[in-house]
Amino acid sequence: MDIKILGPGCAKCVTLEKSVRTVVERLQLPATVSKVDDIMDIMTYGVMATPALVVDGKVVLKGRVPNEQEIEQLLQ
Repeated sequence: MDIKILGPGCAKCVTLEKSVRTVVERLQLPATVSKVDDIMDIMTYGVMATPALVVDGKVVLKGRVPNEQEIEQLLQ
């Protein structure tokens, strides 16, 4: 599983990245988590509101920070 957190580095983006990494570790998911902070790269996903979460190339969440339970649902 390839997971990307899209965001320029704001507090919400940092929070989302931390929560995603926590969930991936807790569930022991075979996943690669990376952060995309270049605005031009973010725009290639059609995302105008950050933070955003991309799983296997598909944008599954944008513009807000979900709780860890919602992240689990998005990743399973």
